This record gives sequence, structure tokens and C-alpha cells, in this order.
Amino acid sequence: MTVGTQSRTQSRTQSRPRAVRIGAPSRSKAPRLDWLLMFAVAGLLVMGALLVWSATVAREDLTGGDPNSHLKKQLVNIAIGIVLGVMITATDHRWVRILAPLVYVGSVIGLAMVLTMGTTINGSRSWLMVGGLSIQPAEFAKLAVIIGMALLVAERTEGSLKGRGVKHLEVLGMLAIAAVPAVLIMLQPDLGTMLVLSATVFGVVAVSGAPRRWLLSLAVAAVAAAAIAVQLGVLADYQLDRFLAFTDPDLDPRGAGYNTTQARIAIGNGGVFGQGLFNGSQTKSGFVPEQHTDFIFTVAGEELGLVGSAILIALLGVVLWRALTIAAHADDLFGRLAAGGIACWFGFQAFQNIGMCLGIMPVTGVPLPLVSYGGSSMFATLMAVGLLQNIHLRTERSLGMGAGRGYGADAARSRVVRSRY
Repeated sequence: MTVGTQSRTQSRTQSRPRAVRIGAPSRSKAPRLDWLLMFAVAGLLVMGALLVWSATVAREDLTGGDPNSHLKKQLVNIAIGIVLGVMITATDHRWVRILAPLVYVGSVIGLAMVLTMGTTINGSRSWLMVGGLSIQPAEFAKLAVIIGMALLVAERTEGSLKGRGVKHLEVLGMLAIAAVPAVLIMLQPDLGTMLVLSATVFGVVAVSGAPRRWLLSLAVAAVAAAAIAVQLGVLADYQLDRFLAFTDPDLDPRGAGYNTTQARIAIGNGGVFGQGLFNGSQTKSGFVPEQHTDFIFTVAGEELGLVGSAILIALLGVVLWRALTIAAHADDLFGRLAAGGIACWFGFQAFQNIGMCLGIMPVTGVPLPLVSYGGSSMFATLMAVGLLQNIHLRTERSLGMGAGRGYGADAARSRVVRSRY
């Protein structure tokens, strides 16, 4: 080739337009937190702290003379929970999956310890006393079961070249993971946590794309298990009385139906705009039992009224919406199942808590996520929020840097797997 020919060839090559990948990002974008989720969580934490303060400030039997004691403790719980959530958010996604089995094993060990050396409160042996602090391992078991089930399905299906979906073996594996903590929780017995865990497991199985006949089988099995538990005397007498009172609160208004009756009176007193924070007559008089924990919604109903209660429910709705959105956009199966499971957990537990205050659900003693007083529940829920942010950040990185670092291929494979369910 002559020098002239070579120069003409180079000229044509340089003038030829380069192929550009349509849809590829021109430059990397720094991943951003889901700020809508953060604002909703912050709003719930602030409202919860105020409601806990109002429910306890006039209760010397709870505060021991310091009207601000429960507010201070709740702020400490929130601070610790935020630290735990930030740690999970900042943890590399691969390490989250590596540590998932350890979290599951730790929760099972904690539940087993409760049965041998736990403390009984309100008829349920669910707490461990550690250095003067009470820890409820069942709260952490909810998150552990979710990530354990998500990890099992992801490890067995994501790497498949054929894009195989969830089959019978994966469903049986998920149920086995949930069965061990479920049995330990029923032996306490903690019916409220068991109901929340059951709904969460059902949700994860549904989100995984399992065959529909499995969902029907699980629903039938749940009804059968409840009937067997009643016949075998697994449930305590007071738990059965609560279910009877749920069907007819007037059956025992001073006994099993007392909580529901007083809760409905408190919420009815609030009207549209409420009696004002710290001014609720039922709240100040202490007529509603466990008002700073299980019945915290009655404080909102009485003192903030219909408007304040609607704001609280709306904030919970935003959290659920963002969790479902994160699940829908997750670029891997583990993230999709984990975020979907957290949404089911938060959604059913909130419905159960508010429902029992309104009398449309039986009294089972579950806290309102991010609102009720308590350490273990606050820690577990904020850890779950941190995991949601972790999944969201991974998806953001995949969209922002996929062209240069291979995340786009992973996301594409994940979408192929999802499309086959």
C-alpha cells in the first residue's frame, strides 16, 4: 500500500461516524438515596416520638417521676436504629448477601434462648434481658426470614442460563427457612408476631413468582394450622378470649373486650381535628392499656383527630409505595424479593395494629412500625429501611454506570429472569 493510499484510508476512517449505543448514559451519575422514603420515615419517627411522649407524660406509674423518661428512651432507640440503618445502607451489596445466613442463624439462636432464659411479659415469653435492656429476638427474625428466603431463591435462579423461575423445590426451601423461627415463636407463644411473619412469608412467596397453586395451598394450610392450634391448646386462654372478644366486644367489656372498647372510645373522642396534643382525656386518664406501644394509634386518633390520623396513615402509605417501587426496579432477584418482603411486613403489621385499635382486627399486641415505643421493633424496622436504601442505591449504580462496569448486563439478565415468571 502506497503512502497516498494509506492516508486516504485513514481519512475515510476518521471521518466515518462512530456507532453510539442508544440509551447508554453519557456519563456516570452518583447514586442518590430515595429521599421520599427518608422524608416519610422521618415524619413517622417525629410523630411517633411526640405520641409516645403524650401517652406517658402524665403516667407516673410508667415514668417513675420523670415525665420525659419515655421520650428520652425513644429518642435513644431512634438514634441507635438510625445508626444500624446507615450501616446497612453503606454496606456493599455483596456483603449483605454474604452476611444474610449469619443474620438468620443469629435470630434462630436468639429465639431459642428466649425459650430457656427469656422473661415473660403480658403472658408471652418473648424477651431477653441483657444488661438491664429488654430485647425481643422475634422482631429481628422477621427481617432475617425475609433475607434468608430472598437469598435462597436468588442463589438458585439468578445464575441459570435458561432463566428458570421458582419451582417446587425453591418454594419448599423458603418454607423450611420460615418454619424454624415460626415454630420457636409459637412456643413463646407470640401470636401477633406469628401472624405478621405468616403474612410476610406469603408475600415473599407470591413476589417470587411461585406457582399459584402454592399460594392457594398456603392459605388452606394456614386455616388448618389455626384450627389445629386451637384444638391442641397451643394458644393461651387469654389469646382465645381476645378472638372471641373480636367477634363481639360487648361479650366481655371489662375483660377481653376492654382494650378494644377503650381504644374505640379514645379514637371517637378525637373527632375531625382532635383534642390537641397532650390534652386527650382518655390518654391522660390512662384508660387505654399499653397506649404508648400497641395502642399508640389511639393517641393519634384522640389528640390529632381524623386529620392527624390520616397524615400518619398517609406517611405509612408513602413508605409502602417506595418499598414496592424499589422492589419493582431492583436489578437483581435478591433485592426484589427482600424489598417486596419488607413491604409485606410493614403493610400487614400496620394494618393489624391500626385494625385492632379500630376493632376490625383481633388484639394481638404488635407495634405500629416506626411509631410505637420500643427498642427491638425500632431497630429492626430501621434496619429494614436501611436495606431498602441499599437495594435502591445498587439499582441507581446499575442505571448510572451499567454501560462501563457491566451492571447493565446483570440488570438485563435479572429482567429476563423476571419476564419468565
